Amino acid sequence: MARTDRAAKLADRIREIIALRLEKGLRDPRLGFVTITDVRVTSDLQQASVFYTVYGSDEERADSAKALSAATGMLRTEVGRGLSTRLVPTLQFIPDAVPENAAHIEELLSRAQQQDEAVRAVAATAAYAGEADPYVKPREDEADEDEADDDEADEDEADEAR
Repeated sequence: MARTDRAAKLADRIREIIALRLEKGLRDPRLGFVTITDVRVTSDLQQASVFYTVYGSDEERADSAKALSAATGMLRTEVGRGLSTRLVPTLQFIPDAVPENAAHIEELLSRAQQQDEAVRAVAATAAYAGEADPYVKPREDEADEDEADDDEADEDEADEAR
């Protein structure tokens, strides 16, 4: 358990170091507006997967990916200076699919909402195929109602006779 806690702390520190370095800027003009979203370190602390997103078009994303892979050595050196570990993990930059997944989910929700509205429109003009209340009433209730009607009729006749 302690190894995973240490790996999580190391991942947070690596994320901070790389984000600060990218904030200062790299000399590569291909690098766009990059955000480090997550870092995952293996339990043996040898490899770090750095997840990032790039704001912009597909071409800008591809250029930023090339710039990050070219700057991996320099960024690993920065990480080594900022960590107090014997070994510096190797860095692997992976584009994060969160924006694409979010756009896909938004599209699915929009499509579901349109289908719900279509169903509501059909239901508003719908009519029952049979009776409005398709459930059969128990016969005991009908017999009780008939007796109650007879009792009321007897009371009405008694009132008239008076």
